[in-house]
Amino acid sequence: MAKQSGTSYEQIMSDLRRKAYKPVYFLMGEEPYYIDQISNFIENKILDESEKDFNLSVFYGKEITIDEVINASKRYPMMAEYQVIVVKEAQQIKNWDNLIFYLKKPLKSTILCFCYKYGKPDRRKKVFQELNKKAVIFESKKLYDNQIGPWIRNYLAQKQVRITGKAEVMLTEFLGTDLSKIANELDKLLLTKPANVNQITPELIERNIGISKDFNVFELQDALIKRDVLKANRIIRYFGDNKNANPIQMVLSVLFNFFSNLMLYHYLPDKSPSTVASELKINPYFTRDYAQASKTFNAWKTMYTLSYIRETDARSKGIDDTGTDAADLLKELVYKILH
Repeated sequence: MAKQSGTSYEQIMSDLRRKAYKPVYFLMGEEPYYIDQISNFIENKILDESEKDFNLSVFYGKEITIDEVINASKRYPMMAEYQVIVVKEAQQIKNWDNLIFYLKKPLKSTILCFCYKYGKPDRRKKVFQELNKKAVIFESKKLYDNQIGPWIRNYLAQKQVRITGKAEVMLTEFLGTDLSKIANELDKLLLTKPANVNQITPELIERNIGISKDFNVFELQDALIKRDVLKANRIIRYFGDNKNANPIQMVLSVLFNFFSNLMLYHYLPDKSPSTVASELKINPYFTRDYAQASKTFNAWKTMYTLSYIRETDARSKGIDDTGTDAADLLKELVYKILH
């Protein structure tokens, strides 16, 4: 489910699909994925192909003024019930004040959609107060790292497909929090998986996305938990040979997040899987990793490990370091963690 304020993504899409259209939509926020989903539906699904030539206008904020948008919005559709106007990059429009006059009496035969990406306007201004009253407002907020796994599971569940815990971690580590990128890769996996398979696995990801199922941060983390020195160093060597696929900042970020959670785990009074999953905001599948890691790394060792990771991060950015190779930095970090 989209994290948002104003009208929900689900409600907007439901209304659009049943043709309950509104005269003005104002889509804003840091996460462009949902803005694109809504505006693409408005642009591509409301009008028939035969109606689009005369009744579909797509503008860009850096190329148009608000007065030009208003004038276009006041036109009546030709041989169609509606005309559709989509304003992309609306955050680049300079003067919004004149929109107030259009909002007082918007044309019901015009569907006007503003896409205001990567931020939101000053809602104290009169024009945006008027938008709050007269338009469908949608704010799409960026998801946090710990929300990506549930988002992936929900996306696939809607298509009656599951994903293994390890496969989920591989995707979240490799793809980050860019929902458009994640959705594209998931769609690729859905297209390439065998028709009789309803689960995304590490093997499927390795074949189709190129993430190694054996040499990734998840496996490095597992090697550290189990104090498997040989496996940890094999993975580090692989990272050194494949730097673009395994950048040191990504590796350090994942490890720091894990050991930060492990420190919290040490001080949880209730260490039942359900409580751990809830308190650490993780998939219950991974609670056993923390239980095992707590036996390998007590609270003091966990604290020292966090300091080692911070030090390595600083050195990788040139602080108190003359240019040590990333692979050597990771090798040194793994040695400190395991000894």
